[in-house]
Amino acid sequence: MNTDSLEKEVKVNTNGHRSRNRRSHLNMIEEEAVFIMREVAAQFERPALMFSGGKDSIVMVHLAQKAFRPARFPFPLIHIDTGHNFEETILFRDELVERTDARLIVGSVEESIRKGRVKEETGPEASRNALQTVTLLDTLKEHNVDCALGGGRRDEEKARAKERFFSHRDAFGQWDPKNQRPELWSLFNGRKNPGEHFRVFPLSNWTEMDVWQYIASEKIPIPSIYFSHKRSVFNRRGTWLDDNRFIEKYPDEKAEEKVVRFRTIGDATCTGAVLSKASSMEEIIAEVAAARVTERGNRHDDKRSEAAMEDRKKLGYF
Repeated sequence: MNTDSLEKEVKVNTNGHRSRNRRSHLNMIEEEAVFIMREVAAQFERPALMFSGGKDSIVMVHLAQKAFRPARFPFPLIHIDTGHNFEETILFRDELVERTDARLIVGSVEESIRKGRVKEETGPEASRNALQTVTLLDTLKEHNVDCALGGGRRDEEKARAKERFFSHRDAFGQWDPKNQRPELWSLFNGRKNPGEHFRVFPLSNWTEMDVWQYIASEKIPIPSIYFSHKRSVFNRRGTWLDDNRFIEKYPDEKAEEKVVRFRTIGDATCTGAVLSKASSMEEIIAEVAAARVTERGNRHDDKRSEAAMEDRKKLGYF
């Protein structure tokens, strides 16, 4: 065998080995997530799956379908609607609900404001993202949810890195990061007192790259907003925000058309876009591999303070 042929064979074998390793890793974390979902169904009476319309919650729905096939997954989807949504997200949510024959529960921040449960923020920095905590807790209470499944991952943000798979919440929906239960040998303790509930995070050990590779491997549909497109945006302290009717701009902020995409989807008032030409799954994966900023690095609400996320989580935020 000549040198060129040998190098070609080594390259093929190496690529094949890497491909098998990647697939084996995805299989492992998929099986872990499916196991946790089945544990939730076994331990709790009225679980629900939190659905934001983002990539993580879409993967959660896909995993739930796998976990309980051929039956329909045994819990409803809950979407906390801030009223300041990206249109693409709501269209995708409704299509997914119809396609999966899921039951959808919508908690409305607009309704919480109308009832006086929360107070609308005003000014250019206003956002409803923080207000949704009250709406979330009210919705869980109204529907007697004793366990809410979420798509949070430990690599997203330092406060999320402190979470267990099963995250206990007290009767006020509050989280104590210093008082969490051990989870040795994948044994999960879901015992609770009346009025308390759990948040469960089956994707805890996943990374952003895992999510994208899994979406590509399973060919899971996602909203178009994740792919590069032309959009009217403006720059606020280094973050490209969507130029929409929900955001009041400062006098020196001017909208301009850019080619962007979103790495994460949340409230349209605080979710930043990234300048990107990634228009396919392969290009997104390559872009994520080269990124030096976390996906939540463009979430304007996380920049309100050093402990913004942890403070919200202690009060009941996901």
